[in-house]
Amino acid sequence: MSVGEWFRQEFLNGRRLLFNILFYGTHFGLFGYGWYSQFSNQKLAALNALTFSVWSSRGAGLVLAYDGGLILLPMLRNIIRIIRPRLAWAFPADENIWFHRQVAYSMAFWSMVHTTAHYVNFINVERTQVRKQTAQQIHYTQPGGITGHFMLLIMVLMYTTAHNKVRQQCFEAFWYTHHLAFFFMIGIYTHATGCFVRDSVDPDYIPTFPFYSTKHCLGYLSWRYIIWPGIIYFGERVYREIRARRATRLSKVLVHPSGAMELRIVKPSFKYTPGQWLFIQVPEISKFQYHPFTITSAPEDPYVSVHIRQVGDFTRALGERLGVGPSAVARMTQEAMKGAEKKDGYVSSRGDFVEIDGANSLPQVRIDGPYGAPAEDVFNAEVAILVGAGIGVTPFASILKHIWYRQKRGNLGVLRRVEFFWVCRDAPSFGWFQSLLQEVEAAQADPNFLRINIYLTQKIGEDMLWNIAVNDAGADYDPLTLLRSRTMFGRPDWMTIYGQMRQAIESGQYVPGSRSQLKTKVATYFCGPSVLAKAIKDATMHHSSSSVDFTFAKEHF
Repeated sequence: MSVGEWFRQEFLNGRRLLFNILFYGTHFGLFGYGWYSQFSNQKLAALNALTFSVWSSRGAGLVLAYDGGLILLPMLRNIIRIIRPRLAWAFPADENIWFHRQVAYSMAFWSMVHTTAHYVNFINVERTQVRKQTAQQIHYTQPGGITGHFMLLIMVLMYTTAHNKVRQQCFEAFWYTHHLAFFFMIGIYTHATGCFVRDSVDPDYIPTFPFYSTKHCLGYLSWRYIIWPGIIYFGERVYREIRARRATRLSKVLVHPSGAMELRIVKPSFKYTPGQWLFIQVPEISKFQYHPFTITSAPEDPYVSVHIRQVGDFTRALGERLGVGPSAVARMTQEAMKGAEKKDGYVSSRGDFVEIDGANSLPQVRIDGPYGAPAEDVFNAEVAILVGAGIGVTPFASILKHIWYRQKRGNLGVLRRVEFFWVCRDAPSFGWFQSLLQEVEAAQADPNFLRINIYLTQKIGEDMLWNIAVNDAGADYDPLTLLRSRTMFGRPDWMTIYGQMRQAIESGQYVPGSRSQLKTKVATYFCGPSVLAKAIKDATMHHSSSSVDFTFAKEHF
């Protein structure tokens, strides 16, 4: 993609253009207002002798106060979950993490402007003696300088550990440093208590908060407004903690051939819809950390399930605690695939998973949620395309189960076709999802309603290729997945797939009936790596037309 195409996609495309106008417009508008209010205030004539540095610091400071209130809004997960079904048309509720990052990027930029301008201010104060103070005194002995440097330190820690690679390899670092936000917000609320912006030589302090008199201290008093998102967020976190502590029991643990652990949890008070996700905490491993996982069970199931791969510190520790660490998984998987009888505390060999026997020794768990995700809107589209990569298939396990239940009840709403794509790296990864796909495929009265497309990207060895060829010849079922749908090898060509689908829809062959002649909404829901997401999103944008509206949504935690 060229720079021009990237710019048009990121800044000039539909809602993104409106967002950029509003977001950057309010930021530069507040910067201009802060600059002008300082410049034009005759009471601050002495301070205005510092000219551009003080005007810049005041404008950037007002923008930072605005961002300080804004950055918490997308983290109000319960409020977003409630308003999402009603106002999703008005704002991208599923992009709350993306919006949170945009505000964080803005804070990084304006913090550099604000800090640099203040460094110049303090040096000029010492040089001109507008105040009888040195730059070092203002930096390290006054509330503005102390809280400012304190917040900068917290920002360095939070920003560096928020990188995607750090989160994946050491989620604990991200988790704990991000909770320094509590102290960061206290710093914002108290940053102006030093009364740097005043029309008197000495600060005019008072004994009550905010510890300065507004008669001579002429700050913006922005803390009075931005403190409310902080109060609401703190209240929500308290509520989430109380809710997570309601009666919860880990009833069963299954280990699948791919090594994925399936945790089945019983919590009567937990209500959810397909495609949503939750946070899970295991106090024995960490008393504070909650980790996000997609719900893989359907609302009709008597339990809540999540599937977990052992790829990070927390998940490996959980595997070891359950007695299914990497070495145990390798041994049990081999036995399960052979159908061997289990020993040493493991029972119920099923061929496709191993059930751990140890109900009395399973750890206590807590779950917080559920929270909304784009895939929960799947029944609002005429055609749904579900794309999962590897373990990213988990949200669609819940959706396909729910589709199965709704088919039995004859209640599918406007949904008329489902295309399911699963891109997998190796054959054993099919194991945990295989039985569900078999059941869903077998239940199809209309063979055109659900089409399963499985792609294996692993390089195939000669022996394996020969075995597949021998077993596939004349067989009704695929030898790898035991489905009627055949496994395809290599990576999907998304441009071709979406192009062929558009042609079939426009010709009336894909969605038969009168409604197929109108504009057809084809909603794509994706869970997996960003590189693959970009390729699919490009294909949906490229092939959208006046008669076929391709939309794209990616799951974010």
